Amino acid sequence: MRLTRYTDYALRVLIYLGLEEQDRLVTISEISERYAISRNHIMKVVFELGQLGYVETVRGKNGGMRLAQAPEAINVGRVVRSTETDLALVECFHPDGQCCLAPVCTLKGAIEEALRAFMSVLDRYTLQDLLHPEQRLRELLALPA
Repeated sequence: MRLTRYTDYALRVLIYLGLEEQDRLVTISEISERYAISRNHIMKVVFELGQLGYVETVRGKNGGMRLAQAPEAINVGRVVRSTETDLALVECFHPDGQCCLAPVCTLKGAIEEALRAFMSVLDRYTLQDLLHPEQRLRELLALPA
């Protein structure tokens, strides 16, 4: 199983915001610089995280963003399901799949089971769980202690 960069960036944005004080607004530029990720990529991710209700954005000169929910309320599995556009790991998962083995193949069932197990593990974690070790994360992101 491999997650897209988009989902990786979404999780990184949430981690960054989770390390910040709830009342402090963070800018897209700040996150972009700290992670060395294109500002445009971060902007797209933040827009969707806002649409999904994970991030609150404030427009204007002193605008920015912050978490819209407490870190312990943000489930990692749900975030992944929301940001991954295609969890069809093999062709036979697609409605228009053309694999000639599909009528008798047991691989599809095995892969479905593996995907369920993968997501089940992610479902056990919240953003709060990803904020550890907090001090070391803050150091790596050059955030104040």
